[in-house]
Amino acid sequence: MTAAEEILDVVDEHDEVVGRLPRGEVYARGLRHRCVFVLVRDADDRVFVHRRTATKLVFPSLYDMFVGGVVGAGESYDEAALREAEEELGVRGLPRPTPLFRFLYEDGGGRGSWWSAVYEVRCALPVDPQAEEVAWHGFLPEEEVRARLGEWEWVPDGLAAYERLRAHRAGRLIM
Repeated sequence: MTAAEEILDVVDEHDEVVGRLPRGEVYARGLRHRCVFVLVRDADDRVFVHRRTATKLVFPSLYDMFVGGVVGAGESYDEAALREAEEELGVRGLPRPTPLFRFLYEDGGGRGSWWSAVYEVRCALPVDPQAEEVAWHGFLPEEEVRARLGEWEWVPDGLAAYERLRAHRAGRLIM
């Protein structure tokens, strides 16, 4: 099955399932669905950053400070967070990511909106990211991630999640 054929839950503004369709159709019609964002830190507290491959369906070749992706039909956010983190990092036995908050991301660019669950996890394992998902990767100190925000082209939903994460940590979560 290709990524475009993967079945997703279509959800309403309250994150309630209202249907199921292939990912390609969900994207083409700009329908609301679910995604997970997992901030990964190594043993030295550095953040996993990567550049997406040029073949990605959404936001090809852009940088991201999260691993993650869409939540499959019938899958929970927690299940998707662990699955996506292990797949993208190329590891097994990762601790269960810690859920932090959810928000509704509105793309504004014609791609629609998606309910987004933000997580974080510590990865002490050596990573071997999926070549079809990750073109470049590195663990960067958070100060360097912040410095690169104005230099590199980042995925817009990841930037929105990162800004909300920074606000969450400061005790002023924006929904």
